[in-house]
Amino acid sequence: MLRFASVLFFLCLLSSPGQADNNRTLTIKLLDNHGDAIAIGSLNLFAQQTGYKYRLHLDHSRFTDHFLSMKEMKCLEGKELWCHLPYPYASPRLISADDLRWLEHDLLFLFKRPGEFGADFWNGIYYRLSWQGDHIVGTANAVDLNLLASPPENHEPPLGQWDIEPVDPQQRWLTTIRIR
Repeated sequence: MLRFASVLFFLCLLSSPGQADNNRTLTIKLLDNHGDAIAIGSLNLFAQQTGYKYRLHLDHSRFTDHFLSMKEMKCLEGKELWCHLPYPYASPRLISADDLRWLEHDLLFLFKRPGEFGADFWNGIYYRLSWQGDHIVGTANAVDLNLLASPPENHEPPLGQWDIEPVDPQQRWLTTIRIR
């Protein structure tokens, strides 16, 4: 039994994020509740001792420009208007095997229903991410993006588990994110 546990631990180390010489580029896709995917960009990962430094690239040709609530936004059009809201404060852009919060903050969106006027920042979308093997997946959660009106007091991601709540996947458009 001890031998099995040791082999299992070693295999986990080999496949865990942060493995040396494991720089790579992953494609970011948003999926609707029917499984249809929209590729929106890429994520470059650069191996560090305890995880990855990352660079996010959104393909702005996939987005349309909208001027909502006195702010220019890049949005995806479909069942709803799904607008990317770049995290407005400094970020180390680091992730690890058990902490993807900075990437979650870089993938914030807000939605707007057809026919609504302006953008309501309480209609925020926060993708809660997790590693699944060598790729990242996440599900859409509701968040009030007004919580980002002032910078965080420390150097930690300001939004957390107490700020988000699940969304009904039948009510929202792009309920899943897949990065691989």
